[in-house]
Amino acid sequence: MDTTGSRGYPARLPARRQAVFRPLLVWGLTRALLLLFVLKVLVFPGPDVTSDVSVIYQGWYDVLRAGTFPLDDVTWQYPPAAALAILSPGLLPFLEYATAFFVLVFLADLATLALLLYAGGRPGRTRLGAWVWVAGVPLLGPTVYARYDVMVTAVAVAALLAGSRRPRLLGALAAFGALLKVWPAMLLLGVRRRSAWVSAVVTGAGAAAVFAALMPGAFAFLGFQRDRGTEVESLGALVFHVARHYGWDGEVLLNYGSVEFLGPYVDRVSAGAMFLSGAVLAWLLLWRLQARRFEPHTFVDAAFVAVLMFTITSRVISPQYVVWLVGLAAVCLCHRASRMRVPVTLVLVASFVTVLEFPLWFAHVVASDALGVTLLFVRNGLLVAATFLAARTLWRSTVTHGLPAGPAPVPAARTAKAPASP
Repeated sequence: MDTTGSRGYPARLPARRQAVFRPLLVWGLTRALLLLFVLKVLVFPGPDVTSDVSVIYQGWYDVLRAGTFPLDDVTWQYPPAAALAILSPGLLPFLEYATAFFVLVFLADLATLALLLYAGGRPGRTRLGAWVWVAGVPLLGPTVYARYDVMVTAVAVAALLAGSRRPRLLGALAAFGALLKVWPAMLLLGVRRRSAWVSAVVTGAGAAAVFAALMPGAFAFLGFQRDRGTEVESLGALVFHVARHYGWDGEVLLNYGSVEFLGPYVDRVSAGAMFLSGAVLAWLLLWRLQARRFEPHTFVDAAFVAVLMFTITSRVISPQYVVWLVGLAAVCLCHRASRMRVPVTLVLVASFVTVLEFPLWFAHVVASDALGVTLLFVRNGLLVAATFLAARTLWRSTVTHGLPAGPAPVPAARTAKAPASP
């Protein structure tokens, strides 16, 4: 095959190949940089983000290998399948634990991109979603490679991309993801296919029973999670960041595995966050009951909105939480008809501000000085704005301007069979 042009220059790649090659090239360059940071070939400013892997994860690894969960460690706040992520570096015994973990996260990142590129080439889809993933992950800095959240997000992305044609696979992957880190359970909120829900229940119940039978303490994390307070990066924490300048006598300490506010009224703000999470669930259930128009991308948009809502009302908004939003945002923009472009853009901007507040200038956040408080107001404000716009868009497209209840009219003729909405 001739690969040169008429004047002897290399022929340009076909447009379809360029659409795949370009994001792969940018992905490779940015991920190589992330690996250099977490492997400490290059030093990223701020606190060391890799200590969670080399100290905490590796400590859990030694306990889990013995056949039990870390029952005496309050920082173990994860569902039972998280043990698989912590144990996964054992698949690469020729590498040190931390190095093996970073390599596996890198591979999960690559698998996510491959899924998005493949899905983006199908009819009615676009590879813009792949670009969201390519750009969004490095905007968060090396923290994303020093936590197991990229692995969970890969499972969630696979679930949503499978949903249009394989609802049972969607249900199974959502349930497995929920056993990794809870939030993928929200992928099912906009799903109407009963087979997906049945698959989720069977998979979740079966896997949970296996963990409970084989390893003591599979659900001890529930108590540890319940006792968490208000982390300094959360929306509720802004109350205390400002209050410190007006005589509030609380303090900032490492507590339950994160940097939290401790002192007067913290318990009330934490309770308020949990109340807001309950209100969010009520709104989502109301939306589900009122929605009348379901397009092939509706269940993806609903998952994006749900995770946004629970993120901003959480007592913790750690940087790795934002990678969940980036993954779901990428799947939204895989659908050419999705109306979530503005909220997705806000999430990407919030990702960049996130790396500024952690780890770059985290000392300013802990000190509640002008720079730290400003960064948190901007980052959390962007997420709140993205949530409001995404929720309004979802409601308007499915309820306000939705179709009347009842079966949709069947057209007389069709040129192609469209994928069913899950």
